[in-house]
Amino acid sequence: MSDRTIGYIVGSISSTSINRRLAKALERLAPAGTTLVEIPIKDLPFYSPDHDADYPAVATEFKNAIDEVDGVIIVTPEYSRSIPGVLKNALDWAARPWGQGSFDGKPTAVIGTSQGGIATAAAQQHLKAILSHYNAPTLGQPEGYVQTTPGLFTDAGEVTNDQTAEFLVSYLEAFGALVDRYARVPASA
Repeated sequence: MSDRTIGYIVGSISSTSINRRLAKALERLAPAGTTLVEIPIKDLPFYSPDHDADYPAVATEFKNAIDEVDGVIIVTPEYSRSIPGVLKNALDWAARPWGQGSFDGKPTAVIGTSQGGIATAAAQQHLKAILSHYNAPTLGQPEGYVQTTPGLFTDAGEVTNDQTAEFLVSYLEAFGALVDRYARVPASA
């Protein structure tokens, strides 16, 4: 595939999120022909089935943003050995109304960073279980557990460690290959 647009969701709404810095690093390191765009979640209200018959505009825009990209990278922190509530809320919006899930068949990747040695491994396992239920083909390897050290990522998305930068490039290339495998086949004339 010559050009692809990858959406990314940052599972934190914190203004000082190290996962947002990781997302910015991915955006900066994207290989030629790949554009990364954020799909924001901070303005989504709490999901309730009461909205299924009349989705709020912000939720419709969120679902449309997922539909418009070739694949989605979810950059998640780990809160209490799981994903943040704000991310789960966004995923609930994406999955509804029943039968209209935005992640159905959408190539997806999961990555995250924390200061701990196992990074966001427990959160990613929970997230991958959710994505499996949504029928989202999810990148299995390489796994994206990134341990943050002070200064590893700048606010502008620069990576100060060459090995980490190389890993992130290889991660993006592997996800690009998954996206390409699931690329939409043009309708025959």
